[in-house]
Amino acid sequence: MALRIPKAELPTELSETMIEQFGAVPEPFEVTGHNPKVSADSAEIGGRVNAWDMADEGLKTFAHMAVAAQVGCSWCLDINYFQALHKDLDLAKASQVPRWRESEVFTPLERDVLAYAEAMTNTPPTVTDELYAGLLERLGPAAMVELTAAIGFANMSTRNNSAHGITSQGFSAACEIPLAARPRTPGAEATSAA
Repeated sequence: MALRIPKAELPTELSETMIEQFGAVPEPFEVTGHNPKVSADSAEIGGRVNAWDMADEGLKTFAHMAVAAQVGCSWCLDINYFQALHKDLDLAKASQVPRWRESEVFTPLERDVLAYAEAMTNTPPTVTDELYAGLLERLGPAAMVELTAAIGFANMSTRNNSAHGITSQGFSAACEIPLAARPRTPGAEATSAA
């Protein structure tokens, strides 16, 4: 897939800051740069989501990656795996998120969070009372609200990037363990681990 919109010219200072931070300018910034208000607000929302601290960082990152795998946003998988490295998360687990149902590395809580992320991403959503209640009991109200909002943000960003034709930029190549591919099993995303 190729970008469906040409890259916008970004201010030099912004480009230099992103290259310093990521090693390259992330394409979502180059695409949204056509509308500075959307670009600034999207960056602010993403920054605020990343600053939340009531839910476990690994659970939120893995959930975002599960949404990205389901939606098919290779860019979001790529950048979140790269960020998992820089957040000192378990890369053996992060690498397996696209095939989490077949992998043995996840705890029961992590598996339920990944199932919850996929259930929220389904159209229409397929979150069950049992799955929600089980997570609420283990996470508590504040973390559950945060996790749910983070997954909602993941859906916004993955669908936005996919619609623009934004694909992986190879950020995850810095990780020692290759990112697993999502299985091609029809209906895998509709199955619940609850």
